[in-house]
Amino acid sequence: MNYETVIGLEVHVELKTKTKIFCSCKNEFGGDPNENICPVCVGLPGTLPVLNEKVIEYAIKAGLALNCDIQLVSRMDRKNYYYPDLPKAYQISQYALPLCLGGYVDINVEGEKRRIGITRIHIEEDAGKLVHDPYSDGTVVDYNRGGVPLIEIVTEPDLRSAEEVRVFMETLRAILLYVGVSDCKMQEGSLRCDINLSLREYGAKEFGTRSEMKNVNSFRAAYRAVEYEQFRQKELLEDGKKIIQETRRWDDTVGKSYAMRSKEEAHDYRYFPDPDLVPIVLTQEEVDNIKNQMPELPNAKKQRYIEELLLPEYDAEIITASKALADFFDECVKNYDNAKTVSNWIMGDILRLIKENESDVDDFSLDAFEFVSLLKMIDSNKINQAAGKKVLEEMFINGGKAAEIVEAKGLSQISDESFILDIIKKIISENPQPVEDYKNGNKKAIAFFVGQVMKQSKGKANPKIVNELLDKELND
Repeated sequence: MNYETVIGLEVHVELKTKTKIFCSCKNEFGGDPNENICPVCVGLPGTLPVLNEKVIEYAIKAGLALNCDIQLVSRMDRKNYYYPDLPKAYQISQYALPLCLGGYVDINVEGEKRRIGITRIHIEEDAGKLVHDPYSDGTVVDYNRGGVPLIEIVTEPDLRSAEEVRVFMETLRAILLYVGVSDCKMQEGSLRCDINLSLREYGAKEFGTRSEMKNVNSFRAAYRAVEYEQFRQKELLEDGKKIIQETRRWDDTVGKSYAMRSKEEAHDYRYFPDPDLVPIVLTQEEVDNIKNQMPELPNAKKQRYIEELLLPEYDAEIITASKALADFFDECVKNYDNAKTVSNWIMGDILRLIKENESDVDDFSLDAFEFVSLLKMIDSNKINQAAGKKVLEEMFINGGKAAEIVEAKGLSQISDESFILDIIKKIISENPQPVEDYKNGNKKAIAFFVGQVMKQSKGKANPKIVNELLDKELND
């Protein structure tokens, strides 16, 4: 029997505000355990939360970027459950009246465009972090993360495969980075997702029983978790067994998920309006002001690159997938009028250097002004392409100015025709057989002479002048 996989995601995004959502404690990753905490974020009796206004602004930006309707009236609710990392025994979240409703994200999977619906985006606080201590065989709690502002992005059950989940998460991350609401560092927990997955027979309208895998924190893990879970459920169904609605923990190290508990429903949390926080009331003017400040988003930027700068679609897609790469490209083309040349270097040598140096494509720090200076030196024949690659590598790894690196490494191109001609005449006189081959119609033999000239000039000879002089000497 053939089954269709049905997937919906709950994506948790930590917002990069300076302080936490309900108090003035610093919102930053790392630090000593329980360093950035106060009575409010650890839920001591008698404390009162005060909502951070910047959280509302960032959540609205995310909602607008994901094509949501911004609700002018929303409110905070209490989600009641007990867990050691949540000292209040409730989480302040949104339930009945979230800030953002509707919306969608367009993705491109293997050439096919898909639109993934967004059900809602709501604001909530993060919980602390349990740390399992191998030395004492116990568990301790670090509350530094408690009270960090989150948005939860809930999708419609529109995803159908592991690849679609991966592409959706990559697309979503790029959008959130462009609008600047989160650093989206999955390795630090700034972006993570819960995966709700079920199977149904092809053609069936009813959804199957779903499982939920919690806190998956990498694209690779999301892909593997979906592959594993759909296989696990398929085996159970083919054996005539029932799928249990449950929450499961994904262990990416062993590539398996494990049952944690039965899956809760909304009524299990006994939601009710938080009595310590007033409703969030916005005006349309406030929403419009935020909308007018929105940056150009990846899809719009990609279309501009294709239509105005005439980049190939593949180049535009790769460059716009990373905000840092797109910002670098934009800065370069402001001062250099050949966008395709900049794109070629990015798609080739720059991405190669990022990979070889195990750099994060979103954190690379190549100076756009100096890179353009390098391109102009190549265009003016001050250095050749090969030397340019050496200069680029030095700038990428150690920084520095292009002109100073060229000077320090002695990479200036030789365009002195008499100097180059002396080298050519010497090579021709010493290599009669390749000369004979060339004169007998083997035009490929000229590559031998070019190679010898470049070798003797230590790669500095101007290739254009070399070819012109060789052609003249060999055809005389």
